[in-house]
Amino acid sequence: MSTPGLTTTGVTGPLLQFVHRRRRGAELFLLVLALVVGIGAYAAAGLGVEGRVPADIVGYGGWLAGLILGAHVVVRLVAPYADPVLLPVVAALNGLGLAVIHRLDLAGDSDFARRQLIWMTLGVGLFAGTLLLLRDHRVLTRFTYTCGLAAIVLLLTPQVPVLGKEINGARIWIGIGPFSLQPGEVAKVLLVIAFAGYLVLHRDALALAGRRVLFVDLPRGRDLGPILGMWAISMVILVAQSDLGSSLLFFGLFLIMLYVSTERPGWLVVGAIMFVIGAVLATMFVGRVGDRVDLWLDPYAFFGDGTSDKGRQIVLSQFGFGWGGLLGRGLGGGSPWMVYYANSDFITSSIGEELGLTGLMAVLVMYGLIVERALRTAVISRDGFGKLLATGLAGVFALQVFVVVGGVTRLIPLTGLTAPFLSYGGSSLVANWVIVALLLRISDLARRPVPDLSAEADEPDEESTQVIRL
Repeated sequence: MSTPGLTTTGVTGPLLQFVHRRRRGAELFLLVLALVVGIGAYAAAGLGVEGRVPADIVGYGGWLAGLILGAHVVVRLVAPYADPVLLPVVAALNGLGLAVIHRLDLAGDSDFARRQLIWMTLGVGLFAGTLLLLRDHRVLTRFTYTCGLAAIVLLLTPQVPVLGKEINGARIWIGIGPFSLQPGEVAKVLLVIAFAGYLVLHRDALALAGRRVLFVDLPRGRDLGPILGMWAISMVILVAQSDLGSSLLFFGLFLIMLYVSTERPGWLVVGAIMFVIGAVLATMFVGRVGDRVDLWLDPYAFFGDGTSDKGRQIVLSQFGFGWGGLLGRGLGGGSPWMVYYANSDFITSSIGEELGLTGLMAVLVMYGLIVERALRTAVISRDGFGKLLATGLAGVFALQVFVVVGGVTRLIPLTGLTAPFLSYGGSSLVANWVIVALLLRISDLARRPVPDLSAEADEPDEESTQVIRL
């Protein structure tokens, strides 16, 4: 069985060379469809709320098209073999998110959509810069421990008295003039790089089996240090910053990458036990987490109680889902603005109300495509670091979408994370564009034809060579 991108010679047959097509034309066609979705949704929002197409549709559409097509040109020039589906899906999600935020702006007389477009411009700029400067992802292995240390410093930055800011009970922000940034969004990228580099070096030792319990080989006690350390960091984030979402994301991400690198189910057992212990302790001793669990169990008990009205968000979002039904009320036809933070934490509720279950499922399918293409990149990657890095970046999207949608739909308690590329938030949007650039760089190197480095190998003639393009 030959691996795509590799050249193999059969015993009696001709030389078979499996080569991935560049498919930049297919990417361009899909990007045009993504722009139709984004600009069309923007126009539909204006028609639904004001009865007319927004006056700035030409300027907005030109700006959005310039960003997306500019990103395509960069990929075409410096990563010609990169995955052709990833960028169009991201562009469609980002465009739809801008349209929904604009719809909410029209109801509240705000300009969050314009700010989000500026953040998108910065994100696409860093996307291009990452692809131009990082020509080989394996260079990042040199900065394994540097990235880990930088991530920890960033996570602790909100605790600095003057610099840190507490918003809605969570101290996860830093204030720089009129801007607020969330350093944890950058930290998640650095942690994935650090985890991948560390696990590539130590996975053989971590894969050794210890005591066998109920048909599961548990890890050795001496190897529990990394997971205990990550569990401790997650608990510190949870207690000090009251950030349930980031705590779940970081610990779950490390556990996924640890399991993938070692292929030992015992790590999942140990991780599940530690997660349960941490969840119980947090519910008992961290007031914010206990409140979230109470709201998850019975939000209606806190809705219209005349005191805190803590259940308003989740209850109204449930009503919105019910009102939206299968096909939704149409952009501008519902009342998603009644839910607090409808443009950030609860943007999936806004989509469910105005685009219905059909629209929400389409969004989830697009997220599923991002995760699938990232995992496909991990499978075909030729180096262990690339495999783990792509897997970890896929895990970032998968975990974040699960906890966001799960919290809004009451599958799990609310966590406070935002939906990638959809929700308003500059830090998250910029970090996610950098993640996409890393995935495209890994896929480009994985799909490139392997050059023949053998100086003594005879060159095959054209008649004895068969090229199969995938």
